[in-house]
Amino acid sequence: MRRSLWLVNFVVIVIVIAILGGGAYYYYQSSTYIKTDNAHVSGNIQTISAPVSGKVASWNVNEGDTVSKNQTLGTISAGGGKSTDLTAADNGTIIRQSVSPNQLVQAGASVAQIVDMKKLFIVANIDEGDVKDIKEGNSVDVTVDGDPNTVIDGKVESIGNAANSLFSLMGQQNTSGNYTKTTQYIPVKISIDNYSSKVMPGMNAEVKIKK
Repeated sequence: MRRSLWLVNFVVIVIVIAILGGGAYYYYQSSTYIKTDNAHVSGNIQTISAPVSGKVASWNVNEGDTVSKNQTLGTISAGGGKSTDLTAADNGTIIRQSVSPNQLVQAGASVAQIVDMKKLFIVANIDEGDVKDIKEGNSVDVTVDGDPNTVIDGKVESIGNAANSLFSLMGQQNTSGNYTKTTQYIPVKISIDNYSSKVMPGMNAEVKIKK
């Protein structure tokens, strides 16, 4: 009987300690970090557009190829013996190709998109109530779904000046007189370093921003 009572007391004590420890850990995490999985990998997309209407006389690259600034990607023949080169405005990787040789294109049409894979960053959408606790330069731990076993070092580079929903809200008129308050999210740009080639634009990410 005594042994059973002692065992029950011991189990109760262990449970209480576990609850207190879990609560302390949760408090430490919530008071020290802002976390969200509403984030993704992004990059500055360079769109190559056809400067004139004509036929793609040549195309020298493919998706996945790395190109350098001012490199000639292809040539458009506008007729009358005139041709125009398509060049990369900066270094990067072809992430999308929209044309092939002999294809007709219209002036202004996108023929390719390029992203510098060495300058990727994270865009995290932060609850409006948490933005006040974030400052430029704050350190960030980033995990990307494409490379889940690696924690990438990050830093808050900039904080958006408006909620993501601003423009859609401006385009809607509420004529019923009813209003439902919804949480708004502010985009926060996070620079990242020393990430692997597994990290690509568009991938989902999780961030933990130190306050």
